[in-house]
Amino acid sequence: MATIDAKIYVHHYKNDGTCNVKIRIYHKNQQRFIDTTHFLCEKQLKRHPENKREFLIKDQFVKKLVNSELDNYRLAISNLGPKLNLFSADELKKYLTKTDERIDFIAFCNNFIADLEESGRGKSAANYRTVKNSLIDFFGKERIFIEEINYDMLGDWEHYLRSKRVVTRLNQFQKPISTFQNPLKDASVHNYMRDLRGLFNHARKKYNRRSLGIIRIEHYPFDEYKIVEAPLTRKRNTDIDTLKLIRDSSPLPASRAELARDLFMLSFYMCGINAVDVFKADKSNITKGRLEYNRSKTKDKRKDNAFISIKIVPQAKPIINKYIGILCQRYSNIGSLNKALSAGMRELCKQIGAEGITYYWARHTVGNLARNKCRMSKDDVALALNHVDQGRKVTDIYVDKDWSIIDELQERVVSLLNEREADK
Repeated sequence: MATIDAKIYVHHYKNDGTCNVKIRIYHKNQQRFIDTTHFLCEKQLKRHPENKREFLIKDQFVKKLVNSELDNYRLAISNLGPKLNLFSADELKKYLTKTDERIDFIAFCNNFIADLEESGRGKSAANYRTVKNSLIDFFGKERIFIEEINYDMLGDWEHYLRSKRVVTRLNQFQKPISTFQNPLKDASVHNYMRDLRGLFNHARKKYNRRSLGIIRIEHYPFDEYKIVEAPLTRKRNTDIDTLKLIRDSSPLPASRAELARDLFMLSFYMCGINAVDVFKADKSNITKGRLEYNRSKTKDKRKDNAFISIKIVPQAKPIINKYIGILCQRYSNIGSLNKALSAGMRELCKQIGAEGITYYWARHTVGNLARNKCRMSKDDVALALNHVDQGRKVTDIYVDKDWSIIDELQERVVSLLNEREADK
């Protein structure tokens, strides 16, 4: 059973001649203290008759206020019922002091984004930061309380995102720079709403403790608000003829176009390896002629840590020797590499007379050719692309991964480049 009382200690006497009234929580043989807003001077205090280390409140007005606070705390504890036994002393203090405190959603977002960056999830952090900044632009303030994220706000925010607007950001010299932002289309609006919902869900997970009966965020506007559906993405794979043009192109040495050509083909040869995994890989990832790594995008979401082993085919070997372990020295982070790849692919497309091809197309092309040209099963394609099959999680417990299946798919797909003529 927890007890609550007021304490004023002699050794807490301040230089200005006042003492703070503290609320003492005693629970599970431990005591914790809550500061109050009451500071009393000598004439408002009297010595405790039995304990010389403590004062008692003499001022009847202050005593009435303190007793009212104590009653509120006792009522909150009483309402917990049997759940009180689940609380430690620290948790009980936090519960009593935080229950009525408003949640600053932007402060939560800042902490959550910082945690993502610290854990190496920079891309997710960047997406969430974009949404957070948009909320600040929309509200016109940097302190937004969780209850302000509601059904009506979502509609107004979507209208804001779909309109032309001016945003101001600090540049590298900490000077404000204002730019015009074009209206967002369905795909971008969907992504913004999806990421805001993600942040909101993480906030509920942090502040709501259903097992303890603590529900600080009661509302959930996404139950009512219908997020616009993302349009079907256009085809993001290319044909054999275009692959050959990319492979056989001759960009300037050490240019971004050369970088784009090399890494695009490396991704094609190595079953659609993502740029971030090429960036992070070093010689230690190469074992017995295979590149072995944990896919960054999903390693924290899967029990197998998204591990995969890909054979280094002869076509990929010189590219791996050229870039593996080097990219992290040339670029400060994956964002810088992605920008270089984007610029390089645009230049490469001009050289070969193509349009809109990005680095990620290599991964889609592997999957498309493996399934539609080589007639590999969807399960084998998923294995090679290191996807997780939600419907076969139980089966995966019993079946070991057979890397030779990936080797066969890889060989069939890469061999398409050796054909005299692309399939029509």
